[in-house]
Amino acid sequence: MTKIRARASHSPYLGFSAIMFGLFTLVSDQGAVIVALPSIAERFGSDLPTTQWVLVGFALAISVTLLPMGRLADLVGRKRVYMAGMIVVVISCVAAGAAPSMPLLIGANVVHGIGAGMTQGTSMAMVVSSFPQSQRGRALGLYMGVVGAGSVFGPAVGGVVIGAFGWVWVFFGVALMSAVSLSLTATLVDSERVDAGRGGATAARFDKVGAALSAGTLIVFLQAMTWAPEAGYGSPYILLAFGAALALAFAFVAWELRAQSPMLDLRLFRIRTFTVGVASAFIHFIGSSSAWFLMPFYIQVVLRHSPQEVGMITALSSVSMAVMGPVSGWLSERFGRRLFTAGGLGVTTIGMLTLATLGTDSRVEVAVVGMVLQSVGIGAFIPPNNGAVLNSVGSDRHGVVSGFLQLVRNSANVISVTLAATIVTLTMGSMGYPPSLAVVSESGDAGLLEAFVAGLRYSYLLMAALLTLGILIVVTGPRARARV
Repeated sequence: MTKIRARASHSPYLGFSAIMFGLFTLVSDQGAVIVALPSIAERFGSDLPTTQWVLVGFALAISVTLLPMGRLADLVGRKRVYMAGMIVVVISCVAAGAAPSMPLLIGANVVHGIGAGMTQGTSMAMVVSSFPQSQRGRALGLYMGVVGAGSVFGPAVGGVVIGAFGWVWVFFGVALMSAVSLSLTATLVDSERVDAGRGGATAARFDKVGAALSAGTLIVFLQAMTWAPEAGYGSPYILLAFGAALALAFAFVAWELRAQSPMLDLRLFRIRTFTVGVASAFIHFIGSSSAWFLMPFYIQVVLRHSPQEVGMITALSSVSMAVMGPVSGWLSERFGRRLFTAGGLGVTTIGMLTLATLGTDSRVEVAVVGMVLQSVGIGAFIPPNNGAVLNSVGSDRHGVVSGFLQLVRNSANVISVTLAATIVTLTMGSMGYPPSLAVVSESGDAGLLEAFVAGLRYSYLLMAALLTLGILIVVTGPRARARV
């Protein structure tokens, strides 16, 4: 054991492999739980809105946890917070698998999300801190590859596990893999390496007020975005929720600007590389995430392909992203990050424009090409962009900035899905059909399907326009400069 730890202190790749195993476990976990939802609903006799809270509660808990846990990791140690998160995941997954009722299952999965947020908010910072600046692009590319591989593995293996052993073993399996990850992290990850550069952060205090205000803002805003398409944006409750979220956001900004040890130092936005990287990432995820949400409806309902074929197309897209991530990370170190951030946005734009050409009688190959192109664009964009953002700030802030980047992605995903659903349903309503995705089924008449596809095209055209704006932001922005 001592020899292994000695080797880990000299080679960052041993620690990196342990972190990647944990990342692979948690990404696979999310996909497997999605596959398990129908079996969970059948077991407890719950309706769809109730069952969805298994996933909604998990995602909300992650989003709320990312920023404060990233900051806490900068203060008390990244490996410490990461391992604590893994312990929470192990315990909560065992509790979820053994849950005797739906409320207890939802509660356990909320705690599960807190643990996942603790690891997501620190894993990228641990990776970046483990490598010199000249190798960070390569490491972040491999990080992206693992995310893509996990997104393929989770649904595929989850379906097999559920069929053979039941849905409870999705949670028990994640608990087992997380326990292995915990052991690998304790043995292989060098604390001094992953916490290197925290320096002055250790003398700062944790911003409890900022953490509470950010959590309140996210909870109210994400809930409003989730329920707005169903309740209507003009609903008094939705308007009240958006108003409350805006008030909390203003309070958060006001507090952070005067706090001695802010959770997120808003002065970082004075760094143009940081601001351009965050803005382009936000636009990129808004512009690309809707494809993953709408295409299963289109391929299965409009083109009448089986769920298995939909899964294969989704897997192919994820593999494309997994392959492109490491390639982009490596090449961006040699040829510059701007080429690959702008190029990734450009390829994603072409993918979305390809999807915008789809009609009710299009060939499925067109949908496959569009999905693969936008996935390749995602894989090309993320490693160099994240590397530029992280290198633009001091290493003592890598934890909170890593969590912030994950939060930007999660929030943009929610906005993208909500925006796309709103455009599609408004289009359907304007053409005389019920403004709801629930009515889109294989039994729907040709006019209904045409209305759905028209909304889908409008949605993808808007996303392509947003992505074009992202390209302009990157091209006109500064060249990345590293800070220590």
